[in-house]
This record gives sequence, C-alpha cells and structure tokens, in this order.
Amino acid sequence: MAEIQLGVVESRFADIIWKNEPVSSSTLVKLAGEELQWKRTTAHTVLRRLCDKGLFQNDNGTVTSLISREQFYAMFLAAFTRNRSLTDAERELVRQMIEKTEEG
Repeated sequence: MAEIQLGVVESRFADIIWKNEPVSSSTLVKLAGEELQWKRTTAHTVLRRLCDKGLFQNDNGTVTSLISREQFYAMFLAAFTRNRSLTDAERELVRQMIEKTEEG
C-alpha cells in the first residue's frame, strides 16, 4: 500500500467522510459547510484531491473510502516509526490520537 500523506485540513475532511460514509457529495458539501465553514467549491476541490490520492472514490455522487480510517492510521504509524523507536512523548501523542478517534 502506497504511503498517503494528508495535511491537517485534508485529514479533518477525511474524518467527516469516514464518519458518514457512504455519503452523497451534496450531503458532504453540507457537512463541510457546517463543520469547516467551507463553500461548495472548496469541498469539491479537497474531495477531488483525496480521490486522486487513492483514499476515497466518488462514484456517481456517492463518496466511499478505498482505505478505511484504521488502515490509513496504521500506515501513518508505520511510516512514522519506520527508522526509529518512539519517544515517551510520541507514544503519549499516539495514545491521545487513538483515544480521540475512538471517541468519534
């Protein structure tokens, strides 16, 4: 599986998709407006970027993931720890990230 890197904004949008999938693109635009204060064009632009990265697909207006949230974060953790061990602070940060995703 290829390494996929997301910026903070893309990550927040991806979380919205994972939380609501399968989701229509029109509903996704509405959710992005409510949660991120985005306009329609911004939501479509970022969605296209995430689809181009191979994370999601938009099939006739229905958006679904090609990689689950769990798979993505497992890839992130593997890439993060590839050449070294985690420090105590980094382990704590990872724990906090896991707890946050479990809380939804």
